[in-house]
Amino acid sequence: MPDPGMNDSLDHLNDLGRFIEASPSSFHAAAEVARQLMEAGYNQLSESEDWPVGSGKRFVVRDGAIVAWNQPGVAGQTTPFRIVGAHTDSPGFKLKPKPTIGTNGWIQAGVEVYGGPLLNSWLDRELEFAGRLVFADGTTELVRTGPFLRFPQLAVHLDRSVNSDGLTLNPQQHMNPVIGVGDPSTADLVGHLAGLAGRDGASVAGYDIVVADTAKPAVFGLGGRLFASGRLDNLSSVHAGLKAFLALPSGQSHISVFAAFDHEEVGSGTRSGASGPFLADVLVRISRAMGASESERMRAYAGSWFLSADAGHAVHPNYPERHDPANRPVVGGGPLLKINANQRYSTDAFGAAEWARACAQAGVRYQEFVSHNAVPCGTTIGPLTATRLGIRTIDVGIALLSMHSARELCGVDDPAALSAAIGAFLVPDAPRP
Repeated sequence: MPDPGMNDSLDHLNDLGRFIEASPSSFHAAAEVARQLMEAGYNQLSESEDWPVGSGKRFVVRDGAIVAWNQPGVAGQTTPFRIVGAHTDSPGFKLKPKPTIGTNGWIQAGVEVYGGPLLNSWLDRELEFAGRLVFADGTTELVRTGPFLRFPQLAVHLDRSVNSDGLTLNPQQHMNPVIGVGDPSTADLVGHLAGLAGRDGASVAGYDIVVADTAKPAVFGLGGRLFASGRLDNLSSVHAGLKAFLALPSGQSHISVFAAFDHEEVGSGTRSGASGPFLADVLVRISRAMGASESERMRAYAGSWFLSADAGHAVHPNYPERHDPANRPVVGGGPLLKINANQRYSTDAFGAAEWARACAQAGVRYQEFVSHNAVPCGTTIGPLTATRLGIRTIDVGIALLSMHSARELCGVDDPAALSAAIGAFLVPDAPRP
């Protein structure tokens, strides 16, 4: 694959921007991935029905997660899997029960912190509610409000010390967004959301609604080398993996899989998270449909690979002391290979060699990321998947500034480069450079 040039990078960014705008919640992201898969000829299966036997292009959706696979005709009981994984959720806020609240002439919404957002980055932005509604008749609908709410910051005149002593935000007291003015007892936020689906608020039996930034993604800076958007962690990886998966050439000798999980930002311990059984369920059903015994499936796993794609940290110019002095990834320097001695990332020496091969095949540079010894790193779906399946796993991603902000920043070339490297990972039989 050629080195992605500027035009390729901008084309990829434009498509990434459209994908992010279509995906304000994990449920919307899974629906958008499903739409693109169906357009590419993939067939959606139901977990409650028997699955077809033989080759094919298929996918299944579980809540805000999705797993797709391309099973070639040559696949047999011990054919290995090549799996790319990412996550659909981003840190932010989730709507509470009894959500319509308010005081002193303001109508507000009750929200709960989801994951680990940078709280101050959400202040004074036009935000929206998005997610799914479940109705009493068992049907569901995806809804989004468009610009609808705002976390207002206290004016400097009323807090003269904010710029000298710092801003302190109590999530319960200070992170209640305003949605209107008047008497909250006369307002009905759930009813408003139901109305977006053409339904009555009384028919809503449950909901999973999150807060999302509404600002458009933007290319900016000297020479147009920077890209800013909400939810780059981790829709940049979902998009890169999906594009690589959809571009797979025919004639593969393995089973290619694309998996996008939910709830990574809160630990992945759910039925649609990477610690749950979703991917394992799918792989077992694929193997059984080919007549594989448990021993044969374990043989297939022994030759399989899992690539965990999630955003990492670029060196911060104003806080360089927070980064390892020798390993300092920069935006525009290529995708990251993420390494951690304590296995917060799952890359080992074999994984490093495989990533080097994939990047060389794709014609892209890559950078190692390792944390400062006194600044512990986060973790990803990589170690969780390696633990559940025993498949050799690599952790990669693009470098960001302002991770977990309402609006994050990356280099314009890096998302396309990540996608090209993922594509090479999925095609290990291609001629080497």
